[in-house]
Amino acid sequence: MTPIAVIITVAAYFALLMAISAIASRGSDNATFFTGNRRAPWPLVAFAMIGAAISGVTFISVPGMVAAKGYAYLQMVLGFIVGYIIIATVLVPVFYKRNLVSIYGYLGQRFGVRSYRSGAWIFFISKVLGASVRFFVVCAVLQTLVFRPLGIPFEVNVALTVALIWLYTLNGGVKTLIWTDTIKSACLIGSVVLCIAFVALQMDLGFSNMVSTVASHHTSRIFFFDDPFSGNYFWKQFAAGVFMAIATNGLDQDMMQRHLACRDSVSSRKNMILSGVMQFFVIALFLVLGTLMLVYADFAGIEIPKKSDELFGIIAAHPSMPVAVGIIFIIGLIASAYSAAGSAMTSLTTSFTVDILDAPSRQQEAELGRTRRRVHLMMGVIMGAVIIAFYHISDSDAISAVYTLASYTYGPILGLFAFGLLSKRTVRDNAVPAVCICAPLLAWAVQECLNRVWTYETGFELLIINALLTMAGLQLTSLNTQKVNQYVS
Repeated sequence: MTPIAVIITVAAYFALLMAISAIASRGSDNATFFTGNRRAPWPLVAFAMIGAAISGVTFISVPGMVAAKGYAYLQMVLGFIVGYIIIATVLVPVFYKRNLVSIYGYLGQRFGVRSYRSGAWIFFISKVLGASVRFFVVCAVLQTLVFRPLGIPFEVNVALTVALIWLYTLNGGVKTLIWTDTIKSACLIGSVVLCIAFVALQMDLGFSNMVSTVASHHTSRIFFFDDPFSGNYFWKQFAAGVFMAIATNGLDQDMMQRHLACRDSVSSRKNMILSGVMQFFVIALFLVLGTLMLVYADFAGIEIPKKSDELFGIIAAHPSMPVAVGIIFIIGLIASAYSAAGSAMTSLTTSFTVDILDAPSRQQEAELGRTRRRVHLMMGVIMGAVIIAFYHISDSDAISAVYTLASYTYGPILGLFAFGLLSKRTVRDNAVPAVCICAPLLAWAVQECLNRVWTYETGFELLIINALLTMAGLQLTSLNTQKVNQYVS
């Protein structure tokens, strides 16, 4: 696939995004940017959330990970569904009851200003790092396919791509994201189904033969119950999935801003549960594609790359594949990347403006709009800088890097919310920042001890350890009173 073909594909998709942004942002104001005026239909949000939950890292990394880990990831995705149910039944009603623009406002109501700011800053750091890792993978692919053959440096690649994302999210905010996520979901599902069909056709496999080929392949194993010390052990993956979903969806402003755009709590709960179930089947399609690509690589004599994240791109762009497969790959890649990065930029702008600057309570509408736009530009610059930094420390299995990073950064947020909802004790607000810093450090120490003493491989359950340490720290520093705080649900 030539660089010109990639550029034309990206330009066409971006033109579609700009058209959607122009329509969605008509008559928009600050409330439209932050909450979408809470008028979004829940079935639309549910379908859009499929795309919102799948980033460029998922698109690239999940098919490639089957070579080493099989379908073990589905164990974690099963846990996601349970996590979504908990979010829908516990967190969503709390957020709607308090009419929150930013979900971290709950921490201020429950504990105090320092706790509120701690949650906001942890989210800020988590989302900047996590979104940048996700988007870095996409920029790296575009660098290989387009910018490097044209002699354009990686830094220019990042600057141009981030500028495009900043432009289409500038005015519409959450309302624009819901519509672009809907397009993204359609593109992702369509691209993975078409890629599966093209790969199967190249090997003359009918539907029944394709199913039997995938089912009999050694990578199609889903459940791992044999070794509790392994990172793929079922109950470790499942439990980690439950809490990872709660932390990275229910306690993430990026994800929850879409759910809070629904008309009411009941509608939000419906879309939350439905999107979780649909996500399972979409992830399963990506894994099936990964198995078929490994079979095709053996069939066509293509060498399996050392970095698993490169598998999808190598197969899609291989001369033996029709040009259509390369175009479909690019569409799916940029659909996942642009939407995820735009979503992160919008949520970071919302959280920084509302939680850290407290601008809505201090500024009038016009001044607030100017502040929001300046913050939005600053978020784009920061994300671009972090992506360029990651260029020199890229990971071979990016999706694992994302979740490992989340285990450290989202642990304190999960611990804060869990303590607030499960306990009636008040905390020493001034001590909360120290607890949120110490918990991840202690979690890392626990991980090292388990590995060195018992050769126990700590997987994504590190998030649970981190959250428990945060709750223990809050308990130790809490006030010795059983007085019920007026904001405890």
